[in-house]
Amino acid sequence: MIPVRPEEIPEITTALNIGGQRVFLSLGIDVPCRGDEVVDDFRLRAVIPTILFLVDRGAKVLIFGKRGSKKDESLRPIYRYFQKLFPLTFVRSIDDETSKRAVANMKEGEIVLFENIRAYDEETNNDPAFGKKLAALADIYVNECFPVSHREEASIVGVPQFLPSYAGLRFMEEVRALCHAFTPAHPFLFIVGGAKFETKLPLLERFFPIADRIFVGGALQNDFFKAYGYEVGRSVVSKGQFDMNNLLHHPKLLLPTDVVVSREDTTTAIVKPEEVGKGDCIVDAGPATVTTLKKYVDEAKYIIWNGPLGYYENGFEQQTKALAKLIAAASAETAIGGGDTLAALATLGLEKTHKNLFLSTGGGAMLDFLSNGTLPGIEALLGRYHSG
Repeated sequence: MIPVRPEEIPEITTALNIGGQRVFLSLGIDVPCRGDEVVDDFRLRAVIPTILFLVDRGAKVLIFGKRGSKKDESLRPIYRYFQKLFPLTFVRSIDDETSKRAVANMKEGEIVLFENIRAYDEETNNDPAFGKKLAALADIYVNECFPVSHREEASIVGVPQFLPSYAGLRFMEEVRALCHAFTPAHPFLFIVGGAKFETKLPLLERFFPIADRIFVGGALQNDFFKAYGYEVGRSVVSKGQFDMNNLLHHPKLLLPTDVVVSREDTTTAIVKPEEVGKGDCIVDAGPATVTTLKKYVDEAKYIIWNGPLGYYENGFEQQTKALAKLIAAASAETAIGGGDTLAALATLGLEKTHKNLFLSTGGGAMLDFLSNGTLPGIEALLGRYHSG
C-alpha cells in the first residue's frame, strides 16, 4: 500500500469558523493511573495543545476518551489532571439528563469530558447507529486519538462518517514524523523488540527493503532462535506457524549475540544464544549485544525503535536502558514508540537530551501505521473508510 501523504489529511487548523461549534474531540488519554492520580502524563501533555487551540477559538469542546480494556475504568483521574490546567465539566453518560443539560448549556470555549466511552459495547463493536448517535451531539469531529486509531471503533471510524472531520495537532505530528520512515535518511537502523511476532512480521517484511539494518530483540528474537534450531527452553515464543524463510538469513538482520537467561533455581546467567538450556528462560539481551549495536547507532542517520529488549515489566530492563542511553547520545533523527520503550527513556530522563527525538504516543498504532502506511482512523478522516 502506498503510504498516506500528510498533506492529504484535513487538519483542524484549516477549519473555518469553529467558534460556537460543538466539537466532538476523540482524545488519546489512556494513561496509567494509581487510584485517582495519573502516574504518567505523557499522552495527556501531548493532546493539550489541541484542546487549547479549540478553546481559544471559541469552540464548545466535547471530549470523548477511553481508558483500559474494562468498562469500569473511569476517566476521573484524567478529569482531576485536566482540572488543574483549565475548567471543565465531567459527565458520566452520553444521554442522561445531566449530560444533556451540560451540553445544551455550554458556552463558547467551554469543555465537557464524558466518562470512558469504552463502557459501551456499541463503541468497541463500531455499531453504526451508535456512531450516528454520537455524531448528533456535535457539529465537527476531531481525531486527537492516534494511539487508538488502528482500531475500528465508533468514536474513531463511525462518527467521522456523519460530520466534517479533521485531525488534531498532535495527530498530524505523529503522521509527519512516522512518514519519514518511508523515505528515510541512510543509514537507517530499525530496532524491533517486545512480543507478538504475528503483528510484527508484516512490519519486518515491509522494512527489510527500506532499512539498512534491522535488529530484532525481546521475545521476537526467540522465534528466530527456534527457527535456527537453537534450544529456547522456557522462553516466550509465538504460537502458530510463520513463514520466516526470507528473513532468517537476510544480510540486514541483526540478532542478540548474547542473552540473559533465568535458570530454574532463579539465578541468572549470560550465555550465547546457542548455549541456552532446556530449563532456561531468555529474559534480556546481553551486554555484548548492546556494545555491538553501538556501532550501528553511532553511524545511523535515522532510527526507529519500538519494543524493549527484555522482559521489562518483570524488572529485566538493564539492556533496554543501556540502548536508550546510546540512542539519546546519538545524532540520528529518531522515532520511538511503545509503552515500555518510552518508560525506559522517561525513568532516565533521556527524552529531554536528544534534540532530534520524536516520542510517539502510539504503540500498536505506530506499528500498524508503519506496516500499512495508514490507519482506519486516517481513512475515516479521508472519507475512505469501509468496514470489513
